[in-house]
Amino acid sequence: MIKDIDICKETSMIVSDSGLSKLKASVTEKLFFGHEPSAELIAILLVYFVQGILGLARLAVSFFLKDELHLNPAEVSALLGIVALPWMIKPLFGFISDGLPIFGYRRRPYLILSGLIGTTAWILLATVVHSAWAATLAISLGSLSTAIADVIVDSLVVERARGESVSGAGSLQSLSWGASALGGLMTAYFSGALLQQFDTRTIFLITATFPLIASSVAWLIAESPVTSKPDWSVVGDQLKQLKQAITQKSIWLPTAFLFLWQATPTAESSFFYFSTNELGFEPEFLGRVRLVTSIASIVGIWVFQRFLKGVPFRVIFGWSTVISAVLGLSMILLVTHTNRALGIDDRWFSLGDSLILTVMGQIAFMPVLVLAARLCPPGVEATLFALLMSVVNLSGLVSYEFGALLTHWFGVTETNFDNLWILVLITNLSTLLPLPLLGWLPGADATTSEPIKLAEPVGQALVSVGSSEVVEVQKDSV
Repeated sequence: MIKDIDICKETSMIVSDSGLSKLKASVTEKLFFGHEPSAELIAILLVYFVQGILGLARLAVSFFLKDELHLNPAEVSALLGIVALPWMIKPLFGFISDGLPIFGYRRRPYLILSGLIGTTAWILLATVVHSAWAATLAISLGSLSTAIADVIVDSLVVERARGESVSGAGSLQSLSWGASALGGLMTAYFSGALLQQFDTRTIFLITATFPLIASSVAWLIAESPVTSKPDWSVVGDQLKQLKQAITQKSIWLPTAFLFLWQATPTAESSFFYFSTNELGFEPEFLGRVRLVTSIASIVGIWVFQRFLKGVPFRVIFGWSTVISAVLGLSMILLVTHTNRALGIDDRWFSLGDSLILTVMGQIAFMPVLVLAARLCPPGVEATLFALLMSVVNLSGLVSYEFGALLTHWFGVTETNFDNLWILVLITNLSTLLPLPLLGWLPGADATTSEPIKLAEPVGQALVSVGSSEVVEVQKDSV
């Protein structure tokens, strides 16, 4: 009898162990795309997750600038352009972390530093910031924090994926982007709902705790101390290789097109003032809109991957630009209250408009990432990709500053929206201006699976920085 009981116990343990093994294998395969969920991988994903969850303060920042600092739409647009500067020098952060180890480590200390900078920035916003210049400095510090953390985890992803197959590297990138998207989705609605319950400075204090997560998990990064002295000649060699690459016509022409395409003016800040001051949209509803647009962004990515990734660049850029411009003109119906004459409520019109425009905007933007990746020749892939994304971010600054100038010219303020329809018309039609330059993009004979061939070979790079920029361009600066 006792023997039978022992046998039953052993059988139960075997079944239990087998079940746990299958569960672990299933989680590894489906949730982590085949990657072992090590402490280091969890740490990397948490940093990406924090980047997404920082969106909790996005609406709070907008209302803070509008209601507490009393900035007008033109001033807010100009400020948003300035605080994006750290994202334009991301390659520099990569060179610094590679060439200047702190206490012998290239990754951990910079990750800890980024978290401390971010927490400091949000605490400043929650306490001592009472002017536009102070707000610009504090928000820029928050932007710097996120940019540094992004460079470090991107570098870690590149290093971990280096010895894997192409499919393995892609799955690791997708896992990283998924973690950031999850954080963004989780805070999209609550970014508005919490503003119904708390003031903006309380939201900033809550947000200040998130960057500390990045600092805390830095200790889980497996990194061996560097014993050799920094070799800046390596950086010099890479700069020469980068110069050789960017002087190639097949690279700088498409890059120039991307810059011009993204540098057209935006009416984003003015439309936020119109939504809140004229239409009376409260934070909770704007959070709902954010949730809808976050989901729509994912839908846009899926549509592109499923149906459009094989379409030639010139075709997809041309048609997506025209369709987005035409659909964007629908904002004029809302600005002029024509939607009310048609019997469509402001809220429903805004939700539907945001949904469609976000899907189209994401479809239009995905080729930017594909093209940027394809422009990078073997040897300088990661660094050149980061540089190309910096150019795209620079065009974003131009877009905000140009939008601020037009907003000022047309006299659009926090209470006067008489000429907002003209601003919306110009910002949408201006996106069509780069279309005559579509010939600068690779032709239909170029496949999306091979890098664009250069007139001259580029030497093997010895230093690389992160290349996971797909979320970066869509991330807020704060």
